[in-house]
Amino acid sequence: MIISDTAVKNRVSVLVLAVIILIMGFYCYNEIPREDEPDVTIPYVFVYTPYKGVAAADIETAITVPIEKKLKGLERVKSVKSVSSEGESNINIEFIPGTDIDDVLQKVKDKVDEAKRDLPTDLEDDPSVFEVNLSELPIVVYSLHGATGMARLKKIADDLEEDIESIPGVLEVDITGGQEREIIIEVDPDKMAYYRIPITAFQQVVANENTNTSGGAITLGDGRYQLRVPGEFNTPDEIYGLVLDNFDCQPVY
Repeated sequence: MIISDTAVKNRVSVLVLAVIILIMGFYCYNEIPREDEPDVTIPYVFVYTPYKGVAAADIETAITVPIEKKLKGLERVKSVKSVSSEGESNINIEFIPGTDIDDVLQKVKDKVDEAKRDLPTDLEDDPSVFEVNLSELPIVVYSLHGATGMARLKKIADDLEEDIESIPGVLEVDITGGQEREIIIEVDPDKMAYYRIPITAFQQVVANENTNTSGGAITLGDGRYQLRVPGEFNTPDEIYGLVLDNFDCQPVY
């Protein structure tokens, strides 16, 4: 028991050493910065591409495989995993720990941009490239419920979003689960063919009319006011009054 015998013989030195360790430990405990939720960098980058209504096999051949081919040239890649399901493609790129995630994130975006030329031309949305940042995860989650209906709850949530974002220290507020109000228009193919109106022209007319336009500006006294002409549809009945084309010098509604 050499260690114990030495400690007994030099008990004063051991006591002084123990006091020094306690003092240094107490000092470090108070001076070293600590965080309840430290910013942990996860070496993953994700590529998500939606393609609604397309089977999983077609998603893989048309989207997943072309993007993966471009990603093969990246450095410090540990593994690339992908999941092709109906209507969407998900690619998970794992990098070696210690990699500068901001640097490789930009490189992945560049590779995905190169792959766009090989992707289907009828994609509604471009592939999105993002990372997992724990510091951006929601800190507080609120839920709204009541018997007023989904439309009313969505309106209340939109109002609360603006109020909460105005609070100092709040970075961002996201609303999930709310249903956006939509108007579904069903066309009569026979009448469209009779009046020789293509569906693209129909879509263009509806899109152009469902917008708010600027009405210029007026000057009253010392003030200058911008005018806005509201044009967005509020009720489905407004759509019946749209003029699609002329046929035999008569408007087609």
